[in-house]
Amino acid sequence: MPLYAYFCDRCNTKFEFWQHYEDDPVTVCPDCETPTLRKLFTPTPVHFKGRGYYVTDNALKTAKSLHKK
Repeated sequence: MPLYAYFCDRCNTKFEFWQHYEDDPVTVCPDCETPTLRKLFTPTPVHFKGRGYYVTDNALKTAKSLHKK
């Protein structure tokens, strides 16, 4: 289940809730109990692993092919 971040406009508090994709968004703040929560959109972390993702990987292949000629 994904972790969703919410922010309360009234008490300026940030919350995180584990929710299923099909669940309705949470709208009531658990602290001040008002319907002022809004969902925050945060970037998803991406991890590039392996060869070919870095500039230096590509540069090394190009340099090696130039030296062979």
